Amino acid sequence: MTATAYDPREKLTADIERAGFYPDLVRDIVDEALAGLEPESHFVQVETHFSHNNLHRHITVLVVSGSLLILAHLDDQHLEEEGQQTVAHVGVEAVKLSSLRAVTISYGYDNPQAYKPGTVPTELSMQIAWTGSLHLELAPATCPDPHCTADHGYSGDASREDLALRVSATADGPEAILQAQQFARALHRAHIQVSESR
Repeated sequence: MTATAYDPREKLTADIERAGFYPDLVRDIVDEALAGLEPESHFVQVETHFSHNNLHRHITVLVVSGSLLILAHLDDQHLEEEGQQTVAHVGVEAVKLSSLRAVTISYGYDNPQAYKPGTVPTELSMQIAWTGSLHLELAPATCPDPHCTADHGYSGDASREDLALRVSATADGPEAILQAQQFARALHRAHIQVSESR
């Protein structure tokens, strides 16, 4: 029996497909962001949020490749109440690992008194700081006239914010926790190696 070689690009593609949130679009965005570089480690997360009567989903893909952390984020927005017309907003950023100021990983464990080495956490949070980019939260501007059909553009907020992710075994499943933990370790290790070589 021959062992199959692990291919990080195939695994990244499979995880994007499995996420099932505009996989063709997300795959193309990530491929373009990688610009021919090979992924070494990655994490894919789809999140769902509810606000008022609306369902909002978004996907974040993080990839370590060489000396870079590639971030791709996509969310969709329904342009009218029925949700027939949808637009996807995409953001991509490449951050040098040497520019990362901090990689903070927090774990949550149920029943810590029963902890045994190798126990998988029930929750993982990861904050990555690089004094980074401007975070825009946009929504269609509204008009008080219920019969108005004009396009009023967008309104929103802008804030300085780097990246924060939270993964929960209850919400995302134990496999997502393991994948997040593997990625967090790989990013932490890469960050330490780059920091030591300065």
